[in-house]
Amino acid sequence: MTPTPVSTARAQAPDRLPGVPPWLNRIAALASLTVLPSCLWRLAIAAGVPMGWGPGSELHHSYYPGRESLVLVLVTVLQECLGLLSLGLVRNWGERLPGWIPRLGGRRFHPLVAVVPAALGALALTGITTLGAAVWSEVNAANPDAPTGLALWIFSLSYVPLLLWGPLLGVLTVAYWRRRRVHG
Repeated sequence: MTPTPVSTARAQAPDRLPGVPPWLNRIAALASLTVLPSCLWRLAIAAGVPMGWGPGSELHHSYYPGRESLVLVLVTVLQECLGLLSLGLVRNWGERLPGWIPRLGGRRFHPLVAVVPAALGALALTGITTLGAAVWSEVNAANPDAPTGLALWIFSLSYVPLLLWGPLLGVLTVAYWRRRRVHG
């Protein structure tokens, strides 16, 4: 049996779409991964791992694990699901309703069904993360229970990738709109 080249195997994958260049698939994967570090950081807090927050903070490890952990886990799951939706802009499931939906399964939906929420999401994410990054030093300085030192570095490295999520989602949204206008 002759091994199949990776590029051929990718082209034959059932959820890959014709007309989507490889670089756009990589951007979609990167966009979906930008949420992962902050989600892992949040799950560490939910598990009770000390992440540098002082005793006066709601994120102090003495509160976790407990009922509050459920909120952090739910926020993490929601954020991961939203991050994975970026892949829908370059995959078949981002253009057709799932086959398991009675009477409607397999039908293509109008491009604006994906473009409007994705564009609004890209704008909101870009604004929220940029504002958050701009004011973090002031917030951190005003809160004596905020992380410092190594804990601050870990926090920062966990949240900095989110700055890319909005712009990458914007690129994917524009490409999706252009492709759907040309290919239907």
